[in-house]
Amino acid sequence: MTINNLAMKGVLLVNLGSPDSPTAKDVKPYLDEFLMDERVIDVNPLLRNLLVRGIILQTRPKKSAAAYAKIWWDEGSPLVVISERFAAKVRQQTNMPVALGMRYGSMSIEKALKELTSKGVDEVLLVPLYPHYAMSSYETVVVKTMQVKEASFPNIKITTMPAFYKSTDYIKVLSDSIAEGLKDFDYDHILFSYHGIPERHVRKSDPTKFHCKIDGSCCSVNSVAHNTCYRHQVYETTELVKNQLGLSEEKISTSFQSRLAGDPWLKPYTDYEFERLAKEGKKKLAVVTAAFVSDCLETLEEIAMEGKEQFEEAGGEHYKHIPCLNDGDAWVGLMAKWVNEWQAENVLPV
Repeated sequence: MTINNLAMKGVLLVNLGSPDSPTAKDVKPYLDEFLMDERVIDVNPLLRNLLVRGIILQTRPKKSAAAYAKIWWDEGSPLVVISERFAAKVRQQTNMPVALGMRYGSMSIEKALKELTSKGVDEVLLVPLYPHYAMSSYETVVVKTMQVKEASFPNIKITTMPAFYKSTDYIKVLSDSIAEGLKDFDYDHILFSYHGIPERHVRKSDPTKFHCKIDGSCCSVNSVAHNTCYRHQVYETTELVKNQLGLSEEKISTSFQSRLAGDPWLKPYTDYEFERLAKEGKKKLAVVTAAFVSDCLETLEEIAMEGKEQFEEAGGEHYKHIPCLNDGDAWVGLMAKWVNEWQAENVLPV
């Protein structure tokens, strides 16, 4: 649908997703969709099917359901509720239709695109709600959205917002949020803990096929590979926040959480860092989970709950998880600014 031959624009926000309830019955199909994604477990399809459906899904749903139950809100999944609040607030600050979809689960990308097209939208700004590029997060959202478009909505145009990990405005909003979370907390150390990925994902995402060596030096050498290098991007985020807040180099570090056994993942591992920092005498630890813009199972249960236990068992005394940006006014305002600039001038943030 066009008005005076001008495209009608809309925004599609996409986050990770969630099971419909914290029960093994609902967690199992959610995990099946998630883990069978070839960009999450990137092995031979037959092997992936054996690993996921023959092994993981035999025990994992019950364990994951128990974890979800620990963080579940009366309104539903925290990730979904927060994302819905965020989308509603962005909607109030723009005159375009704004839809929310999830990469996995019942709140599908297809439903969100159907919502937009039913309102006459024929040009969509796709916003993967991940600050950094990784094949198992940002990339899979883009690929899935384009697959749905080709199959069901061939006439719409989709523009994708780049990963915004180093946007000056984003770093300012993130830094201010962290500073607010640190109020009245006299920390010894701040750990920037990011979602982990297998090392092979970094190499697979390297368009040069030779730059990314994961040796601690390649991230500091300018390369086109940085546009799709998750490791480089998260370290860049830590560095930019450090500079923005004037943090001491000695009081911050970066680590990676949530890994599967069997393959080397990005290091250092967050759970190892909890023990190391505590044993080095860091008694008051703040943890920032800047791989996510919305709190979820990984931040609320693995980091805020389990992380606290791990740190204290190793000798730490005071632990604080800094919340994600969630639906904070500054973050909402920044997203509204970005989408409105795209609507008016086709300008993207980075």
